Amino acid sequence: MAEVIRFENVGLRYGLGPEVLQDITFGLEAGSFHFLIGPSGAGKSSLLRLMYLAHRQTRGMISLFGRDVSVLPREQFPKIRRRIGVVFQDFRLLPHLSAFDNVALPLRVAGVRESEVRRHVEELLIWVALENHMDVRPPTMSGGQQQRVAIARAVIARPKILYADEPTGNVDDRIADRLMHLFEELNRLGTTVVIATHNEAIVQEFGRPVLKIDGGRLDLIPTNNSNPENIAEAEDAELEEGSE
Repeated sequence: MAEVIRFENVGLRYGLGPEVLQDITFGLEAGSFHFLIGPSGAGKSSLLRLMYLAHRQTRGMISLFGRDVSVLPREQFPKIRRRIGVVFQDFRLLPHLSAFDNVALPLRVAGVRESEVRRHVEELLIWVALENHMDVRPPTMSGGQQQRVAIARAVIARPKILYADEPTGNVDDRIADRLMHLFEELNRLGTTVVIATHNEAIVQEFGRPVLKIDGGRLDLIPTNNSNPENIAEAEDAELEEGSE
């Protein structure tokens, strides 16, 4: 299957500081599902920002949907971004709009009929357990409720790629499990999914391949090695190889 994301020897630095990402090389096939893990400050959010075109890399090549975005003019970025859904850690909801209207926004921008907008938005808000908050505005909602609105907005248009930065960080285990199954259903429909998380239990339970970033460097850990014990074993093996 064709790759929808490709990084080749990518580096990123902010200003005159040291590189926060170093020699990042990997590819993700269309319809794949990966977790992105690593300690705080390791570079997860920086990597995601490159993946959804919020930043340009300092060096190397990045390809999305078969196009080298390293040389693409910025005015062409919005067309590519319309095929990408993003769940931000800080939610980025529009405070003057209700939960319903925040979620409906991508469909309305795409010109979907209002009757279809209402049906899809209502179904999704029921799925994320916000059926009683459709008319509520974000400033009066809890962090967990805002997070679920942000997730619903990101997935409503069935994007080709979905990036989610700590999407279960503000919800209880029951809602977290429900959200993960929503991501899995979207993946079954063909969306490529990348979820950045600190939640080792979720990584172990869902058993998907892992992108592990630490110190600005990236490793890919296959599906059968994605539980915490095997991740530790993989790290030990790398250290032994490096000492030879």
